[in-house]
Amino acid sequence: MKLIIDGRETVAHPNQTLLQIITEMGLINGKLSHDPIVAKIAGEVFTLNYVPTRKRRSKNDKPSLRKAIEASNGKVTLLRYQDPLGMDAYKRTAQFILFAAIKKLWPESEAQMNCTVGSGLYIKVTNAKDFSVKKLKAQIAKTVRKNVILKRKTVSTEEAIEFYRKQGQLDKARLLEYRTNKTFSMYHYGDFADYFYGEMAPSTGFLRVWDITPAPSGFMFIFPDSLNPDKLSHYKESPNFFNVYTEGKQWGELMKCKTVADLNEMVDNGHIRTLIQVNEALHEKRFSQIADAICQRGAKIAMLAGPSSSGKTTSANRLATQLRVHGKNPILMSLDDYYLDRDKIAPGPDGTIDLEHINTIDTDLFAKHLAQLLAGEEVELPTFNFKIERREWLGHKLKLDESTVIIVEGLHALNPVLLPKDADANSIVKIYVSPLLALNLDNHNRIPSSYLRLLRRTVRDYETRNSSVQKTLSMWDSVRRGEERWIFPFQEQADFIFNSSTLYEVCILKRHIFPLLNKVEPCDDCYDEVRSMVKFLNFIHEADVDDEIPPTSLVREFIGGNTFYLK
Repeated sequence: MKLIIDGRETVAHPNQTLLQIITEMGLINGKLSHDPIVAKIAGEVFTLNYVPTRKRRSKNDKPSLRKAIEASNGKVTLLRYQDPLGMDAYKRTAQFILFAAIKKLWPESEAQMNCTVGSGLYIKVTNAKDFSVKKLKAQIAKTVRKNVILKRKTVSTEEAIEFYRKQGQLDKARLLEYRTNKTFSMYHYGDFADYFYGEMAPSTGFLRVWDITPAPSGFMFIFPDSLNPDKLSHYKESPNFFNVYTEGKQWGELMKCKTVADLNEMVDNGHIRTLIQVNEALHEKRFSQIADAICQRGAKIAMLAGPSSSGKTTSANRLATQLRVHGKNPILMSLDDYYLDRDKIAPGPDGTIDLEHINTIDTDLFAKHLAQLLAGEEVELPTFNFKIERREWLGHKLKLDESTVIIVEGLHALNPVLLPKDADANSIVKIYVSPLLALNLDNHNRIPSSYLRLLRRTVRDYETRNSSVQKTLSMWDSVRRGEERWIFPFQEQADFIFNSSTLYEVCILKRHIFPLLNKVEPCDDCYDEVRSMVKFLNFIHEADVDDEIPPTSLVREFIGGNTFYLK
């Protein structure tokens, strides 16, 4: 059977794995920056242990082609750490190995996935007597040296539930009770078995670059650098970010909604309405606290930033409402109005304009205007016309008085180059908004904040911008790269970090997004990403309780019905 692997033609013999084939082709050299981790075939991601063609059953039979190989006409694309899907597979492999190590060293312990902090993944460990990072690192290193093949076994869902019950992993057993499929896949390593809802590297030896550092009640697992995978990424502690996420976890525990199984129970018994009410009350309380702090400080300008679909617009409006309670006159400004004219922006090496780059903003003019406003001067503000892609001057003038507070919203709002050099520190507050979701699928599988934002954005773009799922997903990697460069490095410098997630929203978003995902065809480039989203959403019960969600809720920014947009 002829295959075309990364554009190179080769021959696959019956029962050969992809790993064996690419090794013969000289595509494995032991470096993470070079070696493939998984493969993409006919829109789906496969392990390198995948066998493209099966051995004939008898002498008269021809070798049988696997369905994906047949559908792709033998074309195989190898994915490395630099590819988002390759990086995901590497991280799943790391999670499997570290949880297996914890189970072996501390059988009675409970390890729980929490949050990512920069390049680190925080794991909380309880009931582990004499827990030691040194012992854990040694056990992981031993497993990596063994280079054990990671094979997946498919069992009935009932068997999987019974297995996890006996192992004491009741969180996973409860989750699988909501699974509609009759079968379930598990990776095994000795007595340990787990699954991370996607493909992994072919063997433990592929975990080549990693480290562990102590953290409160657990540890941080450090991943490779995304640009140079052969080196460990630079991990920097982010105590403010970490504390806000931890607070979200505590609220989840108080509301008895730590996992998707907990959420499903609330949907089934009607307690979801109470969860919505409490979540919205918590948000309102936090906006009130931030407004109180702004007024106590006497600040005149609030710089509000956050990644895509974090709820910046609604957050700015709700903060404005709370400032009005204090008798303030809040004025909303957008950094978008300080875009340079498109013909004045130099394209990048590929000939395109990166609209998320700081150089697309007239930073000097913005800083000058802030300085003038803080000095009591009147300033004429620009308006960017997106139709003609040019800045206009429409006579919109602004001068601060005793009651005025300007709320500036934008991607780069926390970037220090936008602030006047000699401004009084108390006159400007910095706010970072991000949905730091504290809800797990189970103890070993978290729901990343970026995943929640993607669900939000997909629904919003379809509902309000007539954008297809395919278009939204095609832009997502570029959006993420911009966030990593222009937002995340400044988040820890914020005076306030607002957690814009709600524990209930995934069961709301499912009802809006599921019909859209089911329309995506296998021939679409985003098919594997969509399949991953569907797998995740299959565990979640839909909740038809939109009537309980207030018109000023952050969730309304994405599903519609947000009254701030009626102005």
